[in-house]
Amino acid sequence: MKRCNPAFWFVAPALALILVFFVLPVAAALALSFTDFDLYALGDPARLRFIGFGNYRRLLADAEFWTALKNTLYFVIVGGPLSVLVSLAAALLVNHRLTPLKGLFRSLLFLPVVTTLVAVAVVWRYVYQPRYGMLNHLLEALGIDSIDWLGDPDWAMPAIILMAVWKNFGFNMIVFVAGLQSIPESLYEAAAIDGAGPRQQLLYITLPLLAPTFLFVGVVTLIGHFQLFAEPYVMTQGGPANSTLSIALLMYQQGFRWWNLGYASAIAFVLFSIVLAATVLQARLEK
Repeated sequence: MKRCNPAFWFVAPALALILVFFVLPVAAALALSFTDFDLYALGDPARLRFIGFGNYRRLLADAEFWTALKNTLYFVIVGGPLSVLVSLAAALLVNHRLTPLKGLFRSLLFLPVVTTLVAVAVVWRYVYQPRYGMLNHLLEALGIDSIDWLGDPDWAMPAIILMAVWKNFGFNMIVFVAGLQSIPESLYEAAAIDGAGPRQQLLYITLPLLAPTFLFVGVVTLIGHFQLFAEPYVMTQGGPANSTLSIALLMYQQGFRWWNLGYASAIAFVLFSIVLAATVLQARLEK
């Protein structure tokens, strides 16, 4: 009998953990999405019924799902590029040769990433407070009327996007800094000798050579933004008037508030399909 390659035994523990904690739960969730598994079936398995694509057909007719999808796409389309641009700008400033204490600035700008979201949300709720919030005081100082940031359906999602960009841009900044430091300094020196200014160096050296970094940052940001959950859950609970309800939050509400686990599983796999399609499309556009 042929002996197994020794390399197999080195990866076997990791593969076993992936099988137990990823593959099997995903397979079970997929099976649940074709059933009417709910609180009653949880108490009595005999109540469990196979309904085929019933949950998916229900999704197509669910106005709440389409609202959640619209809100999620709004967050991805506006918040994603904004987060990438802020991260790139911060990386360029931190990595500039004239910037002192680069390590200190990188650490300070990365702090929001490792800060607990609940603590961040509490602080930002005070910032957004309609009467006493710091942001409205700033607007009033500029002669602009105060805004009910988290209570106005038109402003709630922009407020969530602003907080999310501040909270998460530090991670992408570190990735961009790593990409910038991998660009040979000799290219900039040669460009300067040829008369290229900072703008030409940015457009024709920095950005093209950051293409692989842009792909990684773009895909990671896209996946993270489609999974929008914690920010609206902590800040607004999906309100006001479902203006910040995301697909992930809807999935949580259906699964763990109303115990419609079969329907929640169907929402999860629709979200997975959307993220997969968007990731593949973005990878092809980057090429």
